[in-house]
Amino acid sequence: MSEPTIDDKKATTEWSDADYVADNNHSFLSRLYSGTGAFDVIGKRRMWYVISGVMMVICILSIAIRGFTFGIDFEGGTQISMPARGSITTSDVSRVFEDTLHRAPETVQAAGAGDAATFQIRTETLSREETGNLLHALGTAFQPEVMPGDVSSSDVSSTWGQEITRKMLIALVVFLIVAFIYIAIRFDKEMSVAAMASLVFDLVVTAGIYSLVGWEMTPATVIGLLTILGFSVYDTVVVFDKVEENTRSVLVTTRRTYAEQTNLAVNQTLMRSINTTVISVLPIIALMVVAVWMLGVGTLKDLALIQLVGVVVGTYSSVFLASPWLVSMKERNKDIKRHNAKVMARRERASA
Repeated sequence: MSEPTIDDKKATTEWSDADYVADNNHSFLSRLYSGTGAFDVIGKRRMWYVISGVMMVICILSIAIRGFTFGIDFEGGTQISMPARGSITTSDVSRVFEDTLHRAPETVQAAGAGDAATFQIRTETLSREETGNLLHALGTAFQPEVMPGDVSSSDVSSTWGQEITRKMLIALVVFLIVAFIYIAIRFDKEMSVAAMASLVFDLVVTAGIYSLVGWEMTPATVIGLLTILGFSVYDTVVVFDKVEENTRSVLVTTRRTYAEQTNLAVNQTLMRSINTTVISVLPIIALMVVAVWMLGVGTLKDLALIQLVGVVVGTYSSVFLASPWLVSMKERNKDIKRHNAKVMARRERASA
C-alpha cells in the first residue's frame, strides 16, 4: 500500500481558501497535466457560446444556401471504369470525354495502385448511344495501354443513397432517444439535455464543414456521421462523470460554487480528452493515408474524412460546450443559486 500524501493526511477542517485557488504559477503543459483548475473554461463560457454560435450560424447558412455536393449514389448517373496504365493522366481522360460528349465529366479520379489502378469517371446518366461512343473513344484513344474491351460502364440509381439516408435518420432518432434516457438515468436530466445539445452541435457543424468545403457526400459519409455520435457521447460522459463526482457534495460546503467545481472537473479531464482525441485521430489519419495514397480515393477516404472532422468537433463540444451548458442550466436551480450566494458572502466576509 502506498504512503498517504500530505493532502490525504490533512483533515477536512484544515483546508483553507488557498487550497481551492487554481494553480496558475506553472507552465502550460504542467497545468494541463496536473488539472488543478487553472484553465477557466466555465468562467469564460459566454465567449465559447459566441464562438459556437457563430460557427453554427455559418454552417446552417452554408447548408441552406450552398447545400451539399452529393455523390453519384445520391443523384444517380453513369460510372465509367478503365485501367490506369502507362502515362495516362486524369486530364487525358477528361479531354477524351469532352471531345466525345462536348461537356465535362463530373469527376475523374484515379483509384488503387499498381496493376489494379483504375480511372473512375462519374457523370450524369448517359444515353445508350452516348455510353457506346464514350467507351469506344476511351478504348481507342489510349492504345496499346488500354484496349476497347478494358473499358466498362454501369448506371447507378439514386435509390440506394436515398435508402441509406432514410435508415440513417431512423438510426439517428433511435440513438438520440436511447442516449438521452441513459444519461438522464445515469446522471440527471440537465446533463442529458446538455449532452444531446452538444451532439446536435457536432452534427450541424460537421455537416456544415462539408457544405463549406464542398466535399462530396456519399453513403460512406453518412455512415461515418453515425460513428461520430458514439465518440461525442463517450467524451461528454467522461467529463460529466467527473463533474458528477466533484459536485456530489457541493451544497454541503461553502468553499466553491457549482461552476468552480465543474471547471475543476473539466480541467481534470482535459488531458484525458486530448489523449483520447489523439489516439482516435492517429488511426484515422493512417486510414486516410492508406485510402488515398495506396488504394486511391473511395469509400475508405470518405469514411476517414468525416470521422476526422467529427472527432475534432466532438472534442471541442465536449469540453467547451457541454459542461458550460450544464452549468448555465444548473444555476437556474434554487438550491444552486442559494449555495453560490453563500459562497460569495463567505468570501466577502473573509476578505473584509
